[in-house]
Amino acid sequence: MKKILLLLAGFFYLWAGAQKSEYKFSPIEAKFIVSYLASDDLKGRKIFSPEIDKAAGFIAEKFKNAGLKTFDNSGSYLQTFSMISSKFKGITSVVNNEPVAQDRIIAITAKPELTVTEKSGYEMKHINKGDNLFRESIANAQSGKNRIVLVDNSFANDFKRITFLKRNFFNTGASTIFVLGTSKPNSFTIKAYHEISENKMHNIVGVLPGKSKPDEYVIFSAHYDHLGIGKPENGDSIYNGANDDASGTAAVMMLTDYFSKRGDNERSIIFVAFTGEESGGFGSRYFSQKIVPEKIVAMLNIEMIGTESKWGKNSAYITGFDKSSLGQILQKNLAGTGFEFYPDPYPTEQLFYRSDNATLARLGVPAHTISTSKMDNEPHYHKPSDEIKTLDMNNLTEIVRSIGLSATGIISGKDTPTRVL
Repeated sequence: MKKILLLLAGFFYLWAGAQKSEYKFSPIEAKFIVSYLASDDLKGRKIFSPEIDKAAGFIAEKFKNAGLKTFDNSGSYLQTFSMISSKFKGITSVVNNEPVAQDRIIAITAKPELTVTEKSGYEMKHINKGDNLFRESIANAQSGKNRIVLVDNSFANDFKRITFLKRNFFNTGASTIFVLGTSKPNSFTIKAYHEISENKMHNIVGVLPGKSKPDEYVIFSAHYDHLGIGKPENGDSIYNGANDDASGTAAVMMLTDYFSKRGDNERSIIFVAFTGEESGGFGSRYFSQKIVPEKIVAMLNIEMIGTESKWGKNSAYITGFDKSSLGQILQKNLAGTGFEFYPDPYPTEQLFYRSDNATLARLGVPAHTISTSKMDNEPHYHKPSDEIKTLDMNNLTEIVRSIGLSATGIISGKDTPTRVL
């Protein structure tokens, strides 16, 4: 009798393991998700639109049905935050007793009326000739500190383009004043006037708690926003964003079921659909402020996987492959499956720093993006023609399956990638 019971126990153990390994990812489900997110009804999922809110609700419902917990026990899958935009009304300035033309000063502020003098205690910073104007401008505007930034006159032709920072920004309580072509002033009075508006944005976040290592996290992410309605091409003005990035969002949604039904994750898994990637990565930047980077073991960001890679089917690439050991771990776990991960073949495009993985990677997290997009020849990228009919759902589904399989060693606690330095 004992022998029979042992045999039965062994049979059911093997049967249960087979059930986990034989989970079937469905191209039909992938098509259903992408079809909804990239439908004309959602009008390109532009931030601050009613349509992107519908998309958020759709993703949140999927997270609920998969049995995920809410992040930080918030009670909602929506991680909501506010963005500020400012409409210029006027600016006056006197520097070293001389008036300065208003087109040589740009104020980034959440205050309708702002007055700054040499007694206001603002830090003085410089953007020098040869610096990266836009990178330095963003860094100063996002510093959270009150600053006067003196911009070298060599940037005169591009100076006005800094105004893009006014469109959407976090309200840190600080203001940044950019002044073109002025040496360090001894005295100044700057008065800026703006019409300020506040808008809500939502990440969608769900958590599958770990069994034995609940305070160690693995993230699967994608962005669900896109460009909305824009310049018509061939009579079509809706930028549907089927590949960019409804395909990646579908992957994250499908992976919620996969790991929930496996039920064997030792580390906790965070599933997140970011907003605002197309507008400056606001969703991932806000999310990064709410986590402890040291607790994040890995981040697999999924971006544009609906078309074949340059190597054909059953393949994808990983950005920043040499910056941690994550890619090597994923490769190892797929050995013999017929699927291959490759290093990013487009290094000049700087893709590692152009998606939602970048914010966490800068904090040391092994955060990388998985993609198949042929950046040297992707005919529908950021065009109205990025529609579901251009995608290969069978290949997309195989990519999602392979992402899930390749990450199991990390999720089980067996593998731990090195940090990004």
